[in-house]
Amino acid sequence: MSRRDLIDPESRVPLDGLLGMLPGGFNAIPDIVQRRATVEGMMGALEVPENPNVTKEDLTVPGPDGEPDITVRIYRPVNASGTLPGIYYIHGGGMILGDIAGEDANATMICDQVGAVVVSVEYRLAPEHPHPAPVEDCYAGLVWMAKNAGELGVAPERLAIYGASAGGGLTIGTALLARDRGGPALSFMMPIYPMLDDRNETPSSHEITDIGIWDRAGNIEAWAWYLGGKEADRYAAPARAEDLTGLPPAFIDVGTVDLFRDEDIAFAQRLMQAGVPTELRVNPGSYHASETFASEAALSKRIWAGRIDALRRALT
Repeated sequence: MSRRDLIDPESRVPLDGLLGMLPGGFNAIPDIVQRRATVEGMMGALEVPENPNVTKEDLTVPGPDGEPDITVRIYRPVNASGTLPGIYYIHGGGMILGDIAGEDANATMICDQVGAVVVSVEYRLAPEHPHPAPVEDCYAGLVWMAKNAGELGVAPERLAIYGASAGGGLTIGTALLARDRGGPALSFMMPIYPMLDDRNETPSSHEITDIGIWDRAGNIEAWAWYLGGKEADRYAAPARAEDLTGLPPAFIDVGTVDLFRDEDIAFAQRLMQAGVPTELRVNPGSYHASETFASEAALSKRIWAGRIDALRRALT
């Protein structure tokens, strides 16, 4: 049986449409600049209606010491009053793709449905900027958010960090930096199908070869670009972290037809063994980012409902 046969039928429809337009998926485009342009063009073609319940603004804030400034996009609920929880949002894209604009719909929805101030960070991408540039940018943005919590209307004791895929790996890498550098304090983390392990040794990393969304060959390529020929440390590949104590309570979800399935399940188990309160959800029939590609599928709606519920429970 092909792994594709295990995909939720409703969620598979847009995936088949993508592969019809782009045989082999995004990774079939070898040039990274052209690949980014193709992804941005497809994302830009999606109609995302404005949400009147949310305002947004872009700011330039200090980057890591001696490095360029970074852009953050701040989302605020229009009708909320008083001090709100804060969610620091890190976009996905395998460390080589993506930007804050591509995550606009999800960040807006989370802001609206959780009733939180969301700060989404634009970090530098590999291969032009290999590790540690992306995670250091993410950490610098988190430091800025925590320092300016009062101005942002954020309760510093209710500060969470969220990210999917590469953003999930960077969520944990940033949380490790915050732990090891003595702050900022995080009350919760939500790494969604996080990209954690450069070694590509798990059964699921060998199973997922022809789905068309983040298959084995593309993952190996992305890790090589991200590491830039250097050895991975725990901030690049959090699966290599030996000590997970002191990390914030976590919620992790991943699909059964996702290359990251086994490394994410193993990491969630290690968090629990380290005494970190952890909720793990494994979604049958879900492929990598299926809730984005097949947003109208019943499975996708269940996935998002679980995340929103977990964020509300953790922050409100």
